[in-house]
Amino acid sequence: MENDDRKWEILQSEYLIKRPWLTARRDRVRLPNGVINDEYYVLEYPDWVNVIAITKEGDFLMERQYRHGLQWTGYELCAGVCEAGEDPLESARRELYEETGYAGGEWVKHMTISANTSTMTNLCHCFVATGVERVSGQHLEETEDISVHLLSVDEVRRLLTGNEIRQALMAAPLWKYFAEHHLL
Repeated sequence: MENDDRKWEILQSEYLIKRPWLTARRDRVRLPNGVINDEYYVLEYPDWVNVIAITKEGDFLMERQYRHGLQWTGYELCAGVCEAGEDPLESARRELYEETGYAGGEWVKHMTISANTSTMTNLCHCFVATGVERVSGQHLEETEDISVHLLSVDEVRRLLTGNEIRQALMAAPLWKYFAEHHLL
């Protein structure tokens, strides 16, 4: 395997927009072969988390919500942003509690993935939490509209194989979990 990282040299950077939920910059870069790309766009985001949460009874805790980009409503894992200074596990526990009212259980790191290694700076830290239980109601932000659903292994498998989980950062850890646990 090749060990050369082939890293590009950043010659100049300019921020085009800096907002809480969107930071974009234009880089002028030199590739290892000497070619200069005057306009390479990068989106900067904080790290994200998601959680495959399974109750003591063995049901998958899924959320259903509208996603405006695709103008589509579907099932998803609990997910959110790592707040500044927060460890990814802390963020995942907080998001699960806020969005679903569930907590507790045994937590393990499942995988770390990227939405787009080409143009995005952040990672998504995926966790599996087993034995979670409801401890309160939801604690949603005013811009969140999330319904919580308990689904069986068969129901989640049908969502996966039926291409009903469209968010790649949620499909990937679910596929991995189902493969590792021989649930396909």
